[in-house]
Amino acid sequence: MENYTCKTCGTQYEISERPPDRCTICEDERQYVGWNGQQWTTLAEMRAQGYRSEIRLLERGLIGIGTNPAFAIGQRALLVRAEEANVLWDPVSYLDEKVVDQICTLGGVQAISVSHPHFYASMVEWSHAFNRAPIFLPAADRKWVMRPDPVIEFYEGTMSPFSGITLIQCGGHFPGSAVLHWARGADGRGVLLTGDTIMVAQDRRYVSFMYSFPNLIPLPPAAVVRIIEAVLAYPFDRIYGGWWGKTVLSGAMDALVRSAKRYIREIEGKPSLLGPTPGRPRHTGLDPVRPVAA
Repeated sequence: MENYTCKTCGTQYEISERPPDRCTICEDERQYVGWNGQQWTTLAEMRAQGYRSEIRLLERGLIGIGTNPAFAIGQRALLVRAEEANVLWDPVSYLDEKVVDQICTLGGVQAISVSHPHFYASMVEWSHAFNRAPIFLPAADRKWVMRPDPVIEFYEGTMSPFSGITLIQCGGHFPGSAVLHWARGADGRGVLLTGDTIMVAQDRRYVSFMYSFPNLIPLPPAAVVRIIEAVLAYPFDRIYGGWWGKTVLSGAMDALVRSAKRYIREIEGKPSLLGPTPGRPRHTGLDPVRPVAA
């Protein structure tokens, strides 16, 4: 009996004698079945093959956790060391005793949350490794949980599991696509952890939005507006996307609004639906964005 993991999307499934016949996540139009067909692995097999974890300090209070060699979608996790507790965001598929021990020296994990179903990965495995830490997920994406467990708790809209941490359901990529706002991040200027709910572009002065990234299906402009409106109530100066280096290091709120206006302009071929936000400075789309560090 094993918890099999899809090699293409990295999702771990509930325990079974044999691998599932198909991956529900990959057969959805937002994802894809690997070019060599459906393939499965297990954590034990990955450990035997030499996979290992990589931990990096990204800024004070924020730790990145990746996998070498890269696996599945290739994202990395983020550990927020907040004032009251440590929150693990977008846990990856791979873990072993060594990385668990390393994280325990940093205070362990008291809660877990995930941006969207493509990053559900081995979230239950991570929870069990840290005293069954609760996993908070938007209820709108309940059907995409492939390894159900009592540690999973569903929320709607927004929730703050600890002081200074807010989970914000934005929608977009999935109905429950979410971001995490960390108020103390970026030396108190605020940080958004976005996975690919808000995708940091290769030109890291900008972000973008898609219904499906691998299949190149854009979001409608109204969905982009909803994402922007959901996050602008929370001050932030920095955005961490789902992969190493995908970071808007400063001026992130301006970059987000400017990017949304550009996206809507190109999709619709007319001026943006986004007007000035009540209670906030007017964004004209012409303000300079400070360049980010390489």
